Amino acid sequence: LSQYCKYKVWLKPSAEMSFLYGNHITKSGMARITESTPQYAGVIVYNAHDVPLGFGVAAQSTDKCRELEPMGNVVLHRADVGEYLRGVEDDMF
Repeated sequence: LSQYCKYKVWLKPSAEMSFLYGNHITKSGMARITESTPQYAGVIVYNAHDVPLGFGVAAQSTDKCRELEPMGNVVLHRADVGEYLRGVEDDMF
């Protein structure tokens, strides 16, 4: 899926665990974004080492991200690789 995606977002290391726990990505946690990403487009979320972590929906376009406050949502969380582990943990206990 990640190799065919047109729009991508890379996270700072400090925001990686937050995303994997199911939280949205704020501007302060975003390292970079693909140019000309439209609002509400599907995006693949990568860590700093180009490992795909999950996907979401762009809450803001690339242009609006530049003007956004640091705690404003940039990507809305939809799914991540940590969901499997959270699901297994719920089944075990």
